[in-house]
Amino acid sequence: MSLTASLLQLPPLHSLKLSTTTITTPFLHGSTPLPLLSKPSSSLARPTPAPPSFLPPIRAMRSMRGRVVCSTSDKTVAVEVVRLAPHPKYKGRVRKKKKYQAHDPDNQFKVGDIVQLEKSRPISKTKTFVAVAVPGRNSSKKEGRDEEEPVPQELGIPLESQQGQA
Repeated sequence: MSLTASLLQLPPLHSLKLSTTTITTPFLHGSTPLPLLSKPSSSLARPTPAPPSFLPPIRAMRSMRGRVVCSTSDKTVAVEVVRLAPHPKYKGRVRKKKKYQAHDPDNQFKVGDIVQLEKSRPISKTKTFVAVAVPGRNSSKKEGRDEEEPVPQELGIPLESQQGQA
């Protein structure tokens, strides 16, 4: 008989009994409880909680403030944003300027106006901001006052030239 015929006549493996040595380890088939397998912890260490999943992702530069430099296009204004950044070599503060195209649906902004740029969905290839009006600095101070006191124009002190006449 050939070798393959003798192999076919062997009994199945599960019916074969191996030698009398059996392997007995506490880790066989997950018989060890999980707390014994975990990392050792000290009483001072606190478990770090998982961050909540309902928070929105952080997005930087959602709004900027700048000056309108061009308003000739229909429903579009060019806004120049100035920021301070450290000089790469000398570490001094240097002004960096960048122009953005912003959506102005009512054509209400003129050159020189200060506007707030709010991030929005892409409106065109270059427009992803909407221009929003910003109240002027002087107007906010006037609104805070209840009554404005009249400022006297003259102090009532005669000039030297007028002192000789009186």
